[in-house]
Order: sequence, then structure tokens, then C-alpha cells
Amino acid sequence: MKQILVLGAGLSSSYLISYLLERAEENNWFVTVAEKKIELAKRAVRGNAHGTAIAFDIDDSEMRATQINHADIVVNMLPPHLQHVIALDCVHFSKHMISASYQTREMVRLNADANRKGIIILSEMGLDPGIDHMMSMAMIQKVRAKGGRIKSFKSYGGAIPAPDSRTNPLNYTITWNPRNVVMSGEDGAQYLEKGKIKLVPFHGVFQDSWGIDVEGIGPMEVYPNRETLAYRSVFDIKHARTIIRGTIRYPGWSETWWQIVKLGIPNEHLSIPSVEKMTYREFIELFIPVEVNGSDLEQRVASFLHINPTGQIMSNLKWLGLFSDEVIGKVGETPAEVMIDLVCKKLALQKDCRDMVILISELEASYNNSGVRKKEKTIITLIEKGERNGFTAITKTVGLPVAIGVKLILNGDIPLTGCHIPTHPAVYEPVLKALKKEGLVFHKKVQAI
Repeated sequence: MKQILVLGAGLSSSYLISYLLERAEENNWFVTVAEKKIELAKRAVRGNAHGTAIAFDIDDSEMRATQINHADIVVNMLPPHLQHVIALDCVHFSKHMISASYQTREMVRLNADANRKGIIILSEMGLDPGIDHMMSMAMIQKVRAKGGRIKSFKSYGGAIPAPDSRTNPLNYTITWNPRNVVMSGEDGAQYLEKGKIKLVPFHGVFQDSWGIDVEGIGPMEVYPNRETLAYRSVFDIKHARTIIRGTIRYPGWSETWWQIVKLGIPNEHLSIPSVEKMTYREFIELFIPVEVNGSDLEQRVASFLHINPTGQIMSNLKWLGLFSDEVIGKVGETPAEVMIDLVCKKLALQKDCRDMVILISELEASYNNSGVRKKEKTIITLIEKGERNGFTAITKTVGLPVAIGVKLILNGDIPLTGCHIPTHPAVYEPVLKALKKEGLVFHKKVQAI
């Protein structure tokens, strides 16, 4: 019997765990779900005879070693900063590992050891990163097969409320790690546009947004996502003059979140004494310099941010509760922890509502076949909507490619060792095929330019 160890039973793991348990009997699997909060693990296993839930402390090296050594494959759904320590143990015990998190430089350095042990460490197997990579690589390979040269590459993704489930003025709901929402953009962004490198600092990420039109959905906005220059080599598109990855939101999100960043609230480094006794008004007062004048806090905040005190942005900040007299309570010590707790309360997915995932890969390519020159733009779009009061689109699209990867690895259908992301045809071809079989629909549009 193949032993599958799933580390983490948070928001992104529920569909993955359900998929593995439902197929455990036919594939002769046993699934162990390990989670710091044991109740989360028990809820995910739901008493299935082919699985068990255990309390897991990553700092307990003996427990960690015992569980990993017993597994045939480790599904690492823990936060990004915990990826490397688990990967080290997997290499030590010669166990395969798969993860939805970004591949770090530390992970890449394990490549030689993973090859020597005959195991695969497969990262970036979720939605974004993950399915977006696979969509893009499949497109790029088809262009190359026709003798084309990539001139522009753009990849956009987002998890947002479905159009029929927009229940708050920010048009957003928390359906994945809330910390990642609050701290999004913290590393800034870097991209290539018309042959020129553009650097965007944290405080400018949400100022640097632009509009797009999503077929079947309508006008949306995009802000730049992380460092994209690395994809010149990852995707081998060295001739491209534009390489951009961006995050999709409904129009208006960026201008509101930009003000929250300008205030300085997404901060994980400063601890606020006795913040649990403060009201949200007192909390916001901390970020406004004494010399800023105004008749009340709202006026002073508007003056500090240079926004209309009666405009939509201020209305959004008020709706979030940032000016309320409610006591914050025990939610943590840093400004970011206060904000994480607040958005979880205010931006929760409401009953009978559903979320939506959008992925868009767009390529512009030039061709010169037998002296005939032409240019084409290819756009592939994935739109997946969640279930009402069931699995969200984000947990399905993050967990499904991971689960498919687990099955392929355990069946010996991925003939690779070492540290990889899903840009190799041995990974993305069978995974994309399986995703389509599971009902994901990729719409393709090709047009001359």
C-alpha cells in the first residue's frame, strides 16, 4: 500500500485531500493528513477508512522524521517558508515531494541530491503558480513547432467572487491564505515591457495597475505580480520583448488597497504594545503623523492619503471597519495580523455565494515560413466557478493539479528526478490532459495581428 503524507489541512488542501481519499481504495493508497490544528485534519479526513488525521508539529524533528520516513510521497501544503525544511527531510529519507508553493533558490540547490537519491521534488503545482505554467508551456511549444518566435508573453490570474456573488463594495472575498492577500505585493514587482525592464516597489505595485477585458466576464484590472524576468530562461523565450505576470481583480481594488499600503498596515515586523485593547480607530491613529491637521480622524486620514474624504475609497475604508469603535481583541501583535483578522471577518465568502478563478495566458508570435511573414496572438483562458456552499474554485484549482501529480508520481508516470516545476512536457502534458478530463475548460482564441 502506498503511503501519502499530506502536510497542512488549510483552505487550499480540502479538495486535494478529498480527491486522494475518494481514489484511495482503487489505487491502494493510505492518506495521512498532518496538521498543527488536529480538528482541521479530522474535518478533512471525515472518518474515511483510507485516511487518518494526526497532530503535527513541524518543530518536532523526531515526529517529522518518523512521518516522512514512513511515506512514499509527501504533499507539502505548508506555508512557503516551511518548504525547504520538509524538502531537506524528503531528500534525506529518499521520499518524493510535491508542493503548490514557489520553488526557492534553496530548493534548486537540492537538485543534485534529489537526482542522486532518485526522487522528484516537484514545486509550483497549484493554480498560480502551476496551471498557468502548464498552459503557457503548452502554448509556447505549439508556437515553436510551427516555427514561430515568441515576441510577447503575458500571464494573468486571480481568485475573486463570481459575478453573481459580489456582496461587498470591494468586490472581493477571502478564499485562500488571508496572509497572502494582506501582504500581496510586499516584494514589489519586476517585468519586461517593450524591451525595457520595469521595477515596481511595494508601495507602487497597486498604483501600477491597468485594465483588461475578460471574455464572458467584462472589464477587470491587473496589477504586476512578483519577478517575471526569470521566465525568459524558465520558458526559454529570450527573444520576447514583453514578459508580464499579473494578478486579476475587479476594477477599484487596487486604488483602495494602495491606500492601505500607503498607511503602512501590511507590516509584519513591528509589534504594537497592547494592540488587543485598542479600537480600530485608535489603531488607525497610529499611522497618521501628529502634524496632519483635520477636524476628525477621517479628515486627517484623507489629508494624509490625499484622497477625497467623501469619495469611494474612504467609503471602502470605513466599510472595512477601520474607523469603528470596536475593540480589536487578541488577534496578534503586528499591524498585518490585525488586518488579516479584519479582512477574514469582513471579506468572508457568504452563504450560497461562490468564488471564481480566472487564468489567462497570452502569446504574440512572429512567423517566417517560406518567405511568408505573419504575426499571431494566441489567448487561452480558464474560468472556473466554485460550488455554492461546497468546494471553492480556488481550492479545486490549487488542489487538483497537486493530486494528479501525486497519482502520476506514484504510478511511475513522471520519468524525472531532481527538483522541477511543471515546465517539462513529462509533467504538463499528462497533467493538462487529466485536468480537462476532470472538467476544466481551456478556451483558445487565435487572431492575426
